Amino acid sequence: MKIKSSLKTRDYKELSSKTGNIYKSVNIIGKRAKQISAVQKEELNSKLAEFASDVDNLEEIFENREQIEISRYYERLPKPTTIATEELLNDELIFRNSEEKEEDLSNSNV
Repeated sequence: MKIKSSLKTRDYKELSSKTGNIYKSVNIIGKRAKQISAVQKEELNSKLAEFASDVDNLEEIFENREQIEISRYYERLPKPTTIATEELLNDELIFRNSEEKEEDLSNSNV
């Protein structure tokens, strides 16, 4: 899936049509963006950990081109909110409504 990292104006009706409520859509996008961000941060930290050294040598920090390229790659990636919005609009997200579950429990005679 190729996602452009540039900003794009979204139609709120299109976003709200997926859940029936714009606020639910934004909430779902926000939660998914946090998940994506956590995964990206974990990947970046694991790749940068390879370059960690016990000795802080100022010359080594500035001369490590591989580390700089890895950081630049992650900076160029689309923002997590952009990815999450595209996933919602392309019906790639699965979400459940917790209110419906609570209503079902409150209506039962158990």
